[in-house]
Amino acid sequence: MKRSDVPIARHHSSHEVRSGSVRSSRAIHSSIHRGAIFFMNQFKIRTRLLAGFASVLLLLAMITAIAWWRLDGNTVAMRGLMTEPLAKERLVSDWYRTIHTSVRRTTAIARSADPALATYFAPEAVESSRMSSSMQKQVEALLRTDAEKDEFARLGEVRKNYVDVRDRLAALKQVDAAQASQLFDASFIPVSKAYLASLQALLQLQRDQIDQTARDIESSAATACRYLLALGVLSLLMGGFFALAITRSVTVPLRNAVAQAQRVAAGDLSALPANTARDETGQLLSALAEMQGALAGMIRDIRVSTDNIDLASGEIASGNHDLSLRTEQTAGSLEETAATMEELTATIRQSAQAAQRADELAADAARTAERGGDVVTQIVATMGDINDSSKRVVDIIGVIDGIAFQTNILALNAAVEAARAGEQGRGFAVVAAEVRNLAQRSAAAAKEIKTLIGDSVDKVEAGGKLVDSAGKTMEEVVSSVKKVSDLIAEIAAASHEQSAGIGQVNTAVAQMEQVVQQ
Repeated sequence: MKRSDVPIARHHSSHEVRSGSVRSSRAIHSSIHRGAIFFMNQFKIRTRLLAGFASVLLLLAMITAIAWWRLDGNTVAMRGLMTEPLAKERLVSDWYRTIHTSVRRTTAIARSADPALATYFAPEAVESSRMSSSMQKQVEALLRTDAEKDEFARLGEVRKNYVDVRDRLAALKQVDAAQASQLFDASFIPVSKAYLASLQALLQLQRDQIDQTARDIESSAATACRYLLALGVLSLLMGGFFALAITRSVTVPLRNAVAQAQRVAAGDLSALPANTARDETGQLLSALAEMQGALAGMIRDIRVSTDNIDLASGEIASGNHDLSLRTEQTAGSLEETAATMEELTATIRQSAQAAQRADELAADAARTAERGGDVVTQIVATMGDINDSSKRVVDIIGVIDGIAFQTNILALNAAVEAARAGEQGRGFAVVAAEVRNLAQRSAAAAKEIKTLIGDSVDKVEAGGKLVDSAGKTMEEVVSSVKKVSDLIAEIAAASHEQSAGIGQVNTAVAQMEQVVQQ
């Protein structure tokens, strides 16, 4: 590695170390924050709020108590300063001024050549001594420390010397001014200086005590300020911590609940919300989880129901397909029935025509029988014709009987098909019943005609043998022919009605076929 690369490597290394330390500190802060939120989520929101406000209020109470305690201490210290040190300092200061005035007064007396000056200042000297004694007693009563007492004892001795020299100087001044001047210079000046110096020392001691007390008060105030500042900062930190922690412990679960609700609204029911809290937000997340589970169960039930509906729809479609096939089969059957009805209509039409021809033949037979009554000789020939006509009538009656039988069968088939058609074939069933009745009546009439024709044939065959009774027989023949004519007329009418009924049946079958095709 080159030397120029060493600083770069060191820079990268230091940068990586700082990045690692930053990440580590962030991880520690995040873990502490998560731990605090987890711990707070074990309590209800009301409990957390009460604990947070109670902590802040407790710190405020501590701040107030400390402030009151220090203010009370400072007040006591100030009161003590005012009652003792400051009072002593004032007394000693007044004492010093009094002695200083006394010294100056004594100096004036000693230096003056006027002997009356001592007498003039005598009252002031007495008052000064009284005041000094009084202040000495007051100061002595206020002394507390050993240093003060020691200094006061020395002051007492110096005062005695001062008073003694001052009194001797005053007495000597009135006797011998020169000796008084010598005593002043030799004794009074040193004693007065010593006295004033002792008072100054005591005064300085009191002032030192005052300064110390002031420093103690300042130190106490500074200590109280530091305590108050520390507690204030601690209150701010704890208040901020509780505010942030409580806010996060409430907003984070609520944000998770909102996100979970949005996922549920988007249709995602797979992820259940993670819930470790025991507070109201935990209850909310638990309720959301229960709602999600119930919603998932409901969707599963709906899916099962949808599958069942799909299966049922398939079965219905299969049934509809089967119904369509059966309907097609029914349509085919109706087509066959329609074709059969058309054939039946043609057959009935032919039967009506045959009946009409039979009616015409019966009329001819009646006219022939009437003419046979006039000409007996023509009876045999006429009977032969009648025999031939009767045979033809028998054949026609056989045809009519067959048509009636077929009509009856077709009417039965039509009734069966009408029963299968249900409500739409009710009219068709009525028409089929009427056709069947007509067919039965036609069959009965055909049988009766057949019987009559048989009798007529027998009578015609016996006509040759019964020529004598031809008149009576012809009358019977005429009567029988009239009956045959009436019956044939009835057959013709019945055949016409059958033709009309079959036409209606054919129309009904065509309508049924159209409905089935639809």
